[in-house]
Amino acid sequence: MMMKTLVAAAALAAAGLAQAEAATYAIDPTHTAAIFEAKHFNTSTLRGRFDKKEGTVTFDKAAKTGRVEITFDMTAINTGVPALDTHLKGKDFFNAAEQPTAKFVGDKFSFDGAGKVTSVAGALTLAGKTQPLTLTAVNFNCYENPMLKREVCGGDFETTIQRSQWGVSYGLQYGLPDNIHMLIQVEAVKQ
Repeated sequence: MMMKTLVAAAALAAAGLAQAEAATYAIDPTHTAAIFEAKHFNTSTLRGRFDKKEGTVTFDKAAKTGRVEITFDMTAINTGVPALDTHLKGKDFFNAAEQPTAKFVGDKFSFDGAGKVTSVAGALTLAGKTQPLTLTAVNFNCYENPMLKREVCGGDFETTIQRSQWGVSYGLQYGLPDNIHMLIQVEAVKQ
């Protein structure tokens, strides 16, 4: 009986320690960027970014679990070409007046043998539609930031989406691409 009690107490203590490892991180907008790339009629590559973003990450390295929520302001699209930005924000593409944000929520973290994040799967809500999306980690690391005196975790992630899955199909009949390559750089500061 005493042995069962000790085993149960040890299991509870271990569960408590694993839960104690979970931490919340705030997305650092100055070290976070979402860049999209699309071929322009299969010639040059058009690039743009979402200048305003915010979010949080809950991350438990010991349990190898996490949740990320990041919101992008669709009115802050920036290609460096104001007329194109206006078109992208309009009804032909993202309809930012009626759908002012896009949001990624990921809750399926995958890890390699060294405990580093290799991918995050979840769902992207864009233009009012939600579809599954997986971000693949090209690089991931956590470190003690010497200036902030706090842990920072982040990395470089990539994915390719078919914009038509979100109802964004303008120009497909003219030869504009459906596949859009996304590059996401993210750093989040432990709170």
